[in-house]
Amino acid sequence: MTETTLDRARAGDAEAFRALTEPHRRELQLHCYRILGSVQDAEDTVQETLLAAWRGLDGFQGRASVRAWLYRIATNRCLNALRDAGRRPQPREPARPPSDVPDPTRRSEALWYEPYPDALLADLPDTAPGPEARYETREALALSFTAGLQQLPPRQRAVLVLRDVLGFRTAEVAQLLDSSGVSVNSALQRARAALDGRLPAPDRDRAPLPRSTRERALVARFVDALENSDVDGLLALLTEDARLTMPPEPLEYQGHTAIARFYGALPWWGGQALRLLSTRANGQPAFGSYLREPGSPDAHAYGLVVLTLRDDRISAITRFGDNGLLPLFGLPRTLSDRPRVPGNRPMCP
Repeated sequence: MTETTLDRARAGDAEAFRALTEPHRRELQLHCYRILGSVQDAEDTVQETLLAAWRGLDGFQGRASVRAWLYRIATNRCLNALRDAGRRPQPREPARPPSDVPDPTRRSEALWYEPYPDALLADLPDTAPGPEARYETREALALSFTAGLQQLPPRQRAVLVLRDVLGFRTAEVAQLLDSSGVSVNSALQRARAALDGRLPAPDRDRAPLPRSTRERALVARFVDALENSDVDGLLALLTEDARLTMPPEPLEYQGHTAIARFYGALPWWGGQALRLLSTRANGQPAFGSYLREPGSPDAHAYGLVVLTLRDDRISAITRFGDNGLLPLFGLPRTLSDRPRVPGNRPMCP
């Protein structure tokens, strides 16, 4: 930032304002996504943030960076959205599982959140987290991290992201939230205690590197198993403690037996009606899924599936039944039937 650019923006130069704020737009969207759990809500909040910044530019004194100033506005906009009952994220009519599926291993809290398209990560600035950051970038992008954040109260959520993901210092976070250092540290301790119990231990994070040969081989085997209703092939890919969840449905299937019973009870299982189209979400392999009705040449949207990998196995399958997510990933709602050529497997882009 130069004083000249700032002066021009204050004088009403939209291009100068864009030069000040555009480098931070993508990271602000990811920040808002972590707090809100929704890609669209995050984008809406960033738009509100930029509008508020444009209107309030005369009040920017330059004591902090433009980046910190924008984070202050965005974080408080997120907290306001979560406090506002009229804007609180609500389940968007997910496709409920059939009524004849087996009882789940357990029923958990109904948790609403969405996956984040990897395509939106491509434009992130190459900015290293601050010195106070506690989570590595890959871990802070993971779907399990997003899910864990949504179980925290809004203020704890914001404090943890600002401190442990972005690496802002306690005094900086206190200033961003108009709070005290004591209050920030108290919220951070509670948030850490709650989140640490929900995340895999660091020594278990041994997944294949994204887009590596190991990952592609595992993903191809998963596609073959599901598209061919091969339960033995599917179970061979799972860790012993693998979990299947369908947020916001409070159903969890854990272990080989429970997951096999779930898939075996689905009406389409055994009919080779499922098609998977590869994408990526939260730095993890993901698929748009499509079902072909009997006698139809086309397959229609059947939600989005995200895989969590550990070693050379799948430790979690997360299915989102909201078909409205597919366009966010550049995926169609209808898939023309394609020939089933042996060995023709979609690979992660």
